[in-house]
Order: sequence, then structure tokens, then C-alpha cells
Amino acid sequence: MNILNHTGVSHTVFHLLGNPGIEDQRMWISIPFIISYVIALLGNSLLIFIILTRRSLHEPMYLFLCMLARADIVLSTCTVPQALAVFWFHAGEISLDCCITQLFFIHSTFISESRILLVMAFGRCIAICYPLRTTILTHALIGKKCIFLRSYGTISPMIYLLKRLTFCQNNIIPQVFCEHIGLAKYACNDILVNIWYGFYVLMLTVVLDVLLIFVSYMLILRAVFHMPSQNAHHKALNTCGSHVCVIILFYGPGIFTTLTQRFGSHIPPHTHILLTNVCILAPPMLNPIIYGIKTKQIQDQVVHVLFTRQK
Repeated sequence: MNILNHTGVSHTVFHLLGNPGIEDQRMWISIPFIISYVIALLGNSLLIFIILTRRSLHEPMYLFLCMLARADIVLSTCTVPQALAVFWFHAGEISLDCCITQLFFIHSTFISESRILLVMAFGRCIAICYPLRTTILTHALIGKKCIFLRSYGTISPMIYLLKRLTFCQNNIIPQVFCEHIGLAKYACNDILVNIWYGFYVLMLTVVLDVLLIFVSYMLILRAVFHMPSQNAHHKALNTCGSHVCVIILFYGPGIFTTLTQRFGSHIPPHTHILLTNVCILAPPMLNPIIYGIKTKQIQDQVVHVLFTRQK
């Protein structure tokens, strides 16, 4: 049974405040947003173009990297334009349906990226530990659509869980984008189901993926240390270097933000919001840079595309 406030009103429009408490610094805060968005769009678009147009890169690991770049573009586009509208034009008004749509794509894209990173870690584990079984990666590539279908299927129940709620407490969201529990906490209904389902999704996807990635790299390290030559050690570790950097960049800010929210009660609210924004901004911007610097094959193709044609 829905519990309404005394006016019987359920909000259908919400207002994104951005970073309350530091409104006078919004123009300065918007600068890293626009810079990160431009770099993410250009870097990931270039990465996709190079991988799709160079037959030498039509290998499972590079095609998964292409999928990661596409997900980064979606994640940035779902959040940054809305944030810039709030910072520049104070256009923070968003309907309930648009809010739910935004959080659906944010959460599902995040889960997709997590699963792509897991598959890439699994691929490196197979390539180093069982080099004669690399055809497994080809079969994994055939099922690449399952990664996105899985993420959409996992997040879809959140739409129902949110649509059933009556939002009569507040319609002011101290953020630049919508997220599941951040929206559900303004409901007058019991949101215990939302909390437990959010916890279930977190454990079944992100936490499970992190554990499996950890196991994959433990197997990789064990195989590397049993290799006979130092050159083989260096080559194997260098192959994994860029992927490890991306994994730390993807999961690190999120883990740190979760810990500060749980134990950092003395930290100002706007600092928590800024840390959450870092989780959204940093990976899409830095992923193409890391792979461009650490992966020689991609680095060579970038140089060829950007500089050779100009001569």
C-alpha cells in the first residue's frame, strides 16, 4: 500500500542541483567535465576506427577493446551533457521517466564494462597459461552480445522497482545525474526491495567480476614465474600492463568512493559528489590513452593514421 504525504502528491519532475554548497565554483567544475568528454569522444572514436579498419587488429582481444570503447562513449554521453546543462544553464529539471532512463543506461553500461574487463582478463589468462586453446576466445567473441543483454536484463527490474514507488518526500537530487538508490530514497514507500536488489546486482556482477579477474591474474602470475626466460617474463607482464591499469582505474575510484561514503562521515557532501563524478569521468577519458601508450600495435596504427597521411 502506497504511503503518501499529506498533499497526496507524487513527484514526476526532479531537479538536479549538481554540487550543492559550491555553486559559485560551477564554471570551474565544468572545465574538467568538458575536457574529459572531448578526450573520451575523440580518443574512443579513434580507437574504434583504428580497430575496425585495420585487419591486423581483427583479433578477439582488440575487438573486446572496441566494445569497451563503445561502452565508454555511451557512459560519457549519458552523464556529461546533463552535467554541463546543470553547470552552465542551471537546467537541472528532469522528468521521472528521463531520470529512470538515464540511470538504466548508466548502470547497465557500467555492468557491461565490468564484464568486458573480465572477459579480457580471461583472454589474457588463456593466452598465457594455455596458449594452444586460444580458440576459446573466438567462441567468447561470438557471444559478445550476451554481455550487453545480460547487463540490460540485470538492470531492467530496477525500472519496475522504481516505477512502483511514490515520490512524495523530495524532488531535489544533489547530483548531476540519476542513480538507483539516490532516487529511491525520496520515495514514501518501503524501499527495502530496492536496497536488496541493488545489493544483489552489486554482488552478482561487480564483486563477482572483481574476484574472477583477481583469480585470472593469480593464474597469470603463476604461469609467468614458471617461464624459463626473463624475456618471456617481461613480454607476458608487458602484455597485461595496460589491462591492469584500466582495471585499477575502473574499479579503484568506485571502491574508494564507497569506503568514503561508508566511513567518511566527516567528509563534506560535495566532496562525496565530486568523487562520484570521478568514477564516471576518469575511465572513459583515460582508457584510450592507456591503451594507446601501452599497446604497441595500437600505438603504431595511431601514428600511421594521424601523421603518415599528412606527409
